[in-house]
Amino acid sequence: MGRIFKLCYVIILNLMELNIRKTNSEDLKTLNKWWEAWPDWQAPAKDFLPETALIVEKNNKPIMCGFLYLTNSKAVLLEWIVSDPDYRESDRKEILEFLITGCEHFCKELGYKYVFSIGRNQKLIDTHEKLGWNVDKTPSHELVKTL
Repeated sequence: MGRIFKLCYVIILNLMELNIRKTNSEDLKTLNKWWEAWPDWQAPAKDFLPETALIVEKNNKPIMCGFLYLTNSKAVLLEWIVSDPDYRESDRKEILEFLITGCEHFCKELGYKYVFSIGRNQKLIDTHEKLGWNVDKTPSHELVKTL
């Protein structure tokens, strides 16, 4: 990881005991349990997910994750943000901000210029807006076709 991402990691780690890292093969089991536990959510198929994802840990315990679809353009799609439904401490909002900001820095270090996301959860949308994202107020729908 580049210099900017490391700097962000160290500053926030000292304040909140957080770590952000790329996911590994063991993390998918945990993430699937999280998706299953959230009402109205279903875990995406493994082959639907990109290889690149970042997971936030607090005191070495996974708390929240986001997936990055890297493209051949200057844009990245940040999707499938999921969190541990049993984690109920008061810093959930800050952890979400840490995840999104960490993804932004990671993408910038890779040379990307834009990060795009789709959301329906109002708290997630509000957090993106707080972090300077442009939020289109016109509803849209995800369209997926299995070939």
